Amino acid sequence: MIQPHIQCEKVSKMVLLPGDPKRVDKVMTFLDDAKVIANNREFKSAIGKYKGMDITITSTGIGGASACIAMEELISCGAEYFVRIGSAGAAQENIKIGDLIISMASVREDGASSMYIDKSYPAVANYEILEALKKKAEELKYDHHVGITRSHDSFYIDNEIELMQYWNKKNVLGSDMETATLYAIGALRGVKVGSILNNVVLYNNDVKDGVNEYVNEQDLAQRGEEREIILALEALYEIHKKDLA
Repeated sequence: MIQPHIQCEKVSKMVLLPGDPKRVDKVMTFLDDAKVIANNREFKSAIGKYKGMDITITSTGIGGASACIAMEELISCGAEYFVRIGSAGAAQENIKIGDLIISMASVREDGASSMYIDKSYPAVANYEILEALKKKAEELKYDHHVGITRSHDSFYIDNEIELMQYWNKKNVLGSDMETATLYAIGALRGVKVGSILNNVVLYNNDVKDGVNEYVNEQDLAQRGEEREIILALEALYEIHKKDLA
């Protein structure tokens, strides 16, 4: 059955989840036989092969509400492994533009996951994917950080600076808007989820300035985007090879 929002009927077991539909096109340049299979609202989907492995890319738009719609419908289409390839704002001084943040777990400040389960339920990465991402990041010698992230629902709240300073003191690495939702729902639905975030805003920098720099395709942010795509593909390929063994 064709799903109402993503407009797909069948997808591969392995899925990449960018937020931005334009990042779907970027991922396609790394694949063989890549083609777009659906494009509806914020949900753009493509399929292709990476080293012979079938892969699907579906954009989720901005925030947990649309991300959980995409994930639920992808699961109905046969998806089992998910890696988010998104962007983040750093919560620590040592995280540079273009550094990759591999989320081990995420603070649930989103609203979408709360519609599913109480806040006491943790939002954590699948260990198999987390281990593969960490190992590949080390092998590829990519600048990366592994730890706790935070997912929230707005850039522009009045106390954003104070909140970031609070989470800085709690050793949270950075903030995005989708990871916690995907982790919580993934665990509830019995699928495997990981998340890589390309840092596009330095800690204590203005969010608008950081996002504008990213939109203007600054070299470091663009390099980080390419690296997170390669890292996600390589990690899923390692898992794929184990499944074939």
